[in-house]
Amino acid sequence: MTHASPANPASAIQGTWRLVSYEVEVKATGELFPPMGEKPTGYTIFSPEGRVWFVLTAQGREPGESEREKARLLETVIAYTGRYRIEGDAWITAVDVAWNPAWVGTEQRRQFKLEGDRLQVLTPWRLMPNWADKGETRSIITFERAHETR
Repeated sequence: MTHASPANPASAIQGTWRLVSYEVEVKATGELFPPMGEKPTGYTIFSPEGRVWFVLTAQGREPGESEREKARLLETVIAYTGRYRIEGDAWITAVDVAWNPAWVGTEQRRQFKLEGDRLQVLTPWRLMPNWADKGETRSIITFERAHETR
């Protein structure tokens, strides 16, 4: 994959992107697994004004009835927004609203690769509580430019 045009990557990334896949890679083994199923759904939108919206949901989500079911729904969604900036091959979001309040007021850094109508996003390597037994992991999130019609 090639990186976004160094002349103006901010304009190259602008627009609406539909989620194609979400995988987690295990640093020690190279293992890949789909933490939200084989067919998660989601979008990210980069506005010309410098705001990004990101929402990703697991495959097979259904409305919750019990407190436990409703709480489980929070484990199957990632959503945040904030002002973004591009630094080389990274997009950095100053998060001001998020599904996880711990993210509000933080900066989330994501490496990205842009090739035509495909955007691949890589999180930094980190130890995630959801699968801490696997050691350091990173998320690999792939989007395609949405060509929506009215």
